[in-house]
Amino acid sequence: MSETTTTAGSEEFLETYWRDPHTALAGARRDHPVREVTFETGPTWLVTRYADVRAGLVDDRLAKDWRASLPPAERAAAPPGLPAPMSHMLTSLDPPEHTRLRRLVTQAFTARRIAALRPRVEKLAHDLLDALPVDEPVDLVARYAIPLPMEVICELIGVPDLDREDFAHWSTVLIDECPEPELIRASNQMADYLGGLVAARRRDPDDALLSGLIAASEDGEQLSDIEIVAMAMLLLMAGHETTAVFVTNSVRVLLKEPDALGRLASPETAPALVEELLRWASPALNASLRFATEDMEIGGTAIPRGASVTLSTGAANRDPDRFDDPARLDPDRDTGGHVAFGHGIHRCLGAALVRLEADVALTALFGRFPHLRATAPEDELTFRRSVHVHAPRTFPVLLDPTTDHDQERP
Repeated sequence: MSETTTTAGSEEFLETYWRDPHTALAGARRDHPVREVTFETGPTWLVTRYADVRAGLVDDRLAKDWRASLPPAERAAAPPGLPAPMSHMLTSLDPPEHTRLRRLVTQAFTARRIAALRPRVEKLAHDLLDALPVDEPVDLVARYAIPLPMEVICELIGVPDLDREDFAHWSTVLIDECPEPELIRASNQMADYLGGLVAARRRDPDDALLSGLIAASEDGEQLSDIEIVAMAMLLLMAGHETTAVFVTNSVRVLLKEPDALGRLASPETAPALVEELLRWASPALNASLRFATEDMEIGGTAIPRGASVTLSTGAANRDPDRFDDPARLDPDRDTGGHVAFGHGIHRCLGAALVRLEADVALTALFGRFPHLRATAPEDELTFRRSVHVHAPRTFPVLLDPTTDHDQERP
């Protein structure tokens, strides 16, 4: 007989989740590894054990498009669950549409294109650090963790400098738990802008990714304008938000782990540290929603057809049944199999870019300012209210404590 769970204790879970998601997720994984909770976006079955999450990521009974859970006769007439062009994003599609779109996008978003970005990312990182005051507190989020990946992804796609502040605002609204009217407004504004940019690049191509998406074709098939806009939106949202969150949280933990911090000094040891940080501080706590296309069981729990399912990659990466002493940061551990970037056909397309940016961002920051320290205790930080990411809205640091005159006063 399958075990069923209810929303009992959901409010208590959510209060803990907003403050300290890993504590809430650890409790859920221990006591109710598959449980129903209600986020602002609605009720969902939250899956927290590594084995269940990894299996769920490749289970074709869990669809990305909610319409797949409807009877066949009703699917064509049902409206998409997201406004266009968000309903055309890779994260909202299933095969065969997903297969076709990912194949075409991969032609433009190549490993060679990403690897070639390293000198430019290093230059951007050092330019940002050059502009920071070293003798007074500075918000690392606003002045470094957000601008670096935003500059990188906007350059990669081909967004002009003057418009990047708007993109930072729109993507933050779309990631955080904002009121629906604000979400729709931000989505429409970003889509309208990118639609105009796609039209401009069709007339006058350049060497940026947007022109590459326009040119990508296979067997005479090309991406439509709405698919290109959707892909650009996804890259802009995920391409800087998750990296900014990851860099911020990595700095927070490394300030408490001086032994691990020393690994950044060597190009031989830095990649292993970044990989362990990806496991420990997963850039996204939860994978995007999936929908059960039939009555099924996950971890012995009955999930009805049509139900929303949230696979918690952050919880999976700290499952003690998969990783020994998972709450400890250990750069020497075998991190193989972590699901920070998902698994299967929906594995994050930008994984190589996140790794590159994090490596450069952390190495440049601590290489320049090895004595960097936080200026506010953790319990005074204000955290974003988001199902997907957990990070402080601001993170004040003093880059060079030797210039802190307040320390010299009797």
